[in-house]
Order: sequence, then C-alpha cells, then structure tokens
Amino acid sequence: MSNRDSKNDLIWLHIGAGSFHRAHQAVYLHHLRERGNDEDRRWQLALANIRPDMAPLLQALQQSEGRYTLETVTPQGQRAYETIRAIRDIVPWDAQLKSLVKTGAEPRTRVISFTVTEGGYYLDHEHRLDIHQPDLAADIDGERRTIYGAITAILQARHDGNAGGVTLLNCDNLRHNGERFLGGLQQFLALRGHQDLLEWVRNNVTSPNSMVDRITPRPTDAVRQRVKEATGVDDPCALMAESFIQWVIEDDFKAGRPALEKVGVEMVASVLPYEEAKIRILNASHSCIAWAGTLIGLNYIHEGTAHEDIHRMAWDYVTQDVIPSLTPSPLDLEAYRDTTLARFGNPAIQDTNQRVAADGFSKIPGFIRPTISDSLARGHQPRATAQLPALFFVFLQRWKQGALSYEYQDGVFDPAATRAMLDAADPLRAYCADPLLWGELAGSSSLERLLREAVADIDAWLAASTKMSA
Repeated sequence: MSNRDSKNDLIWLHIGAGSFHRAHQAVYLHHLRERGNDEDRRWQLALANIRPDMAPLLQALQQSEGRYTLETVTPQGQRAYETIRAIRDIVPWDAQLKSLVKTGAEPRTRVISFTVTEGGYYLDHEHRLDIHQPDLAADIDGERRTIYGAITAILQARHDGNAGGVTLLNCDNLRHNGERFLGGLQQFLALRGHQDLLEWVRNNVTSPNSMVDRITPRPTDAVRQRVKEATGVDDPCALMAESFIQWVIEDDFKAGRPALEKVGVEMVASVLPYEEAKIRILNASHSCIAWAGTLIGLNYIHEGTAHEDIHRMAWDYVTQDVIPSLTPSPLDLEAYRDTTLARFGNPAIQDTNQRVAADGFSKIPGFIRPTISDSLARGHQPRATAQLPALFFVFLQRWKQGALSYEYQDGVFDPAATRAMLDAADPLRAYCADPLLWGELAGSSSLERLLREAVADIDAWLAASTKMSA
C-alpha cells in the first residue's frame, strides 16, 4: 500500500511494526501532519518489519490504508480515542527484505528509525557484538535476519545509488542507544569486510541518541471491543497506551528532519540525563515490580504496584540508590519517581507481568548494574538495588522448576547455559560470576555478598507471603 501524496514528499522509514511504534513515534508524526504546515506534511511514514511475525498486522494495516485507532487512558481511568493516519506506506515483508531495502534506498528516505528491543542489538558487556548469537552470525555471513543485516543492505543500496546521507534513529531502551548501535553497525561492517561502505557511513550517516517513553501493553480483544463501542469502528489494528508520552532526541540529523518540536518532542544537545533517569528509575523499577509480582502469583503491573511490599521495594531502590547516583540532575528525580509509580499503578492499562519481565538478561546489565557499580564506587552499599537482581535470580529458579505461570521471553536467553548455571554447586556464585550480566563486577566478593543477603531477604519475604495467603 502506498498513499504518498507527491514525489516531493520525504520518507521516514520505521522498522519494527510492534505496538510501541504505533503508540509513540507514529502518533507524534500524525500530530505534526495534522497540525503543521505544508512543509510538515511532506513527511510520510513508511512501516516495515524484519521478521515475518508481524505480517498479519501489516496486511490489516494495508487494508485500512494505514489507519488505526489508539485508545489512551489516564491514571484516573479517563479514556480517549484517536484515529492515527501517519502511516502512508506499508512495506510488505519478504524473506530477502527486498521491499524494505528498496524503500530505505530511496533518496527521499531521510530518516530510518527502529524498535527491535534491547536484546536485538546483540551487544555484550563491553558493548561489542556478540558474534556467537546464531542470527547475528548468519547476518555476518550475508543474511538479513537482524537490524544490522537489514540496515547494511539499505546503506549499501544508498551508497551504490548515490542516494545521499541518512539518519539512523534508535527508539529502544538501550543506554546511549544511537552511539552504541552505530558502533555495533561499524563493527558489523568491518566483520563483513565492507571497508568502502564503512568509510561512506562515517561521512554520510548520523545516529543520535534518543529516549522514548510510553507504556504500551500488547493489544487485546477487550481493546478492540472498547474501540468498537466508543467509535463504531471494528478495528483489527486498534491498540491502547497510557496518556503519558515523552520523546527526547539529540538534534543531530544528517539529511533534515520533521519539526518534531512543534508537537512536544524535546530536541536537546545531550539526552544523557533524561536517558539515565528513565532507564534507572522507570525501566528498572518496572522490571522489579514484574519479577516480584510474578513470584507471588500476580498477573499485572498495577497489582504489584498496589502491593505494599513490592511498592516499597521499587520506592526504596529509587530513593536510596538511584537518586544519589544521579544527583545533580536537571530533572526533579523525586517527582519523576512519584509520577512513574503513579503510572505503573494505572489499573486501566492492564499491562502484564509477562511483557515487562521479559529480556532480563539484557535488563540486568543495562538497567540495574550501573547503579550497583556507581554506589560501590562511592562507598555506598546498594542493598535496595540488590533486591532487583535477587528477584530475577529467584525468578530464574522458578523458570527452571517449570513453576512460572507464563513462558519467559528473552532475546538473548540461552536456556542450556542458564540451566547449567542453576545446576552449579553454588548457583548464586555462578550467577554473580557471569560476565555478560555483571561486566567488571563479575566474580567480585562485594557483589556476591550483596546478592546473598538480598536473595535471603527475597526467600524470607516469599515464605512469609505464602504463609499469609495459606
């Protein structure tokens, strides 16, 4: 489906057809087209996916000419409905990603953004490519299974066709996401032996850091039913999100950009303080609530947030360890903490523990380890932070026992290696020695002492919880 208005239009290509993009970046571009001037309306959004799993959604969007309904809900339960019309081109999936490469290689394509989740970047604790991952290894050999293989094919086509420079915009919760993706891409090109393309990228591509935020649960039939009742439209592509939305981007675009600041995007020189606050306060405490809630039999994030003990775990983690680590900050960190927990407590979101508990093997090093490292470096014992990896360790023990209420999902999960770790003579010592999780802290006595105390606390809490529910 192509609904472009003119050959003078400029294309923003997004890779990753999941819910978050449609509730976040597409909404900003929709508002700019609706409220902006003729120059703003030149920007057209094209949507693609690397894997075939989103093919049914892409087909449904094609039938609706890219239109879909977004339901938003406030913490007070107020719902609103909006038809989003930003997507003007649906890029069909094919095994060789030929249609994606063709769209990405058009000279009119000036921005290529992507959401593939943290594990999809295959970066180890030193932020280098983990070339042992099968999909990444296949792409190094010439396939197109990962973001690196897909972007390389696009950039090669742009290079060969003199299509000009382009901005690559990461929209995932990866710390320093733009620079780390670009570093991974350059390493990927070197491993492939693409020296000419590597030099071209250095001169023609930018990859600004960004921070994105909006809680977006997986769509359900209940959302579709509410949309139908409220609007009269039976929309198979309907989805919902919280009313809160934020996007912060470093203003480093190679070939022009939409005037996103007109619709509330914060264009800044450095995204670092926003990114650190979001990753450490929001993302890490989100995982804390999901792991803890799962362990006591809860299904939803708002249930865990309302639980006094779990709420205290998250609050203490932020207050005792994160805020001192991030001070001074241009943000009001206490207010950010309180707003975050209020958002998590929104019962209308119905965000599942299964969704938020995913990708723990990326979240420990990305979201949680930095606060432990910072605290230890300044002589502070981060006991509140240690509760989080302790929760994940007990969560993994439950996984090994087959005692989780859902299937655990993780982009860099190695089930055999995890079972071997948990079968070790001292499983917690093996957990603390994993360099992919702990980097420079791996094997340290200070980390092991912290986590032994924390795991004992979690085990005692769970035992008490079981007695109370008996």
